[in-house]
Amino acid sequence: MATDLDFVTFVADQIEDRCDVTYRAMFGAFTLYSKGKVVALVGDNQLFVKATEAGRAFIGDVVEASPYPGAKLAFLIQDKIEDREWLTQLIALTEEALPKPKKKKKRKST
Repeated sequence: MATDLDFVTFVADQIEDRCDVTYRAMFGAFTLYSKGKVVALVGDNQLFVKATEAGRAFIGDVVEASPYPGAKLAFLIQDKIEDREWLTQLIALTEEALPKPKKKKKRKST
């Protein structure tokens, strides 16, 4: 699932600053975060946005695909990646619909 960093940068640059998007490489793919929440995965130079009811209502006729074998289905975004306003709105809706990340517990030293 190799992904070109230039593609990830392009996708992140399409999303307006109000979403506070960051990304991180993970196992040959990249995880996109908005305000600290995982909102999407970029793998094989494709954008997979986490499935939410708000996102489904916004997109309408969704295309769902698995970003990698065994993963939950996500919304595959293809034609709208270059639509900055639309993509920003989708990421904002997705971030708002997702719960806050759980804090990691500290390991006990033995």
